Amino acid sequence: MNDTLKHIKERSSCRDFSDQLPTDEQMSAIAQAAIQSPSGMNRQAWQIIVVKDRGLIAEMEEEGISNLKATDDAAYQRIMSRNGTLFYRAPYMIMLAIKPSQPAGMELIDLGIAAQNAVIAATSLGLASLHCGLAGYAFAGGKAEEFKKRLAFPGGYEYGIAVLVGYAKEQGVPHEPNQAKITYIE
Repeated sequence: MNDTLKHIKERSSCRDFSDQLPTDEQMSAIAQAAIQSPSGMNRQAWQIIVVKDRGLIAEMEEEGISNLKATDDAAYQRIMSRNGTLFYRAPYMIMLAIKPSQPAGMELIDLGIAAQNAVIAATSLGLASLHCGLAGYAFAGGKAEEFKKRLAFPGGYEYGIAVLVGYAKEQGVPHEPNQAKITYIE
């Protein structure tokens, strides 16, 4: 098995990060992997933002939890029963801002590819990661514009997804792939 397939197979979603910090070189390599992603018509309608400001991450988490509680009590209760965090104490975040395109939604394919490149790159560097759609709750209330400004979103860009990055407290176990999800037509 080649290294790429090995990293895809070994990757797991981390929900318990340690205090150990990735290096600047590791974070740069992950950002570079994200921008190496293909995009429809080479639009590159993303902005990759490496967030190392732990105070800002904490503020976004607080706002996200507040907005989650106000809009989806079942999801809020699930988060509270797990460990009460949206970002699982991740020291760093890769924020992927996205510029809406026409036809609407096409940019989401590009966003997913860039995020996947980031998590596979993190795994290849010995880091843990998590695709974090819950970060969107930080942008679901009154502080959305403030966070966009503090994160230096370009004009016309919106929250896309976040990738949490750090070292896991314990090595995660990859999910068991459901082989029934593959169909071969010959």
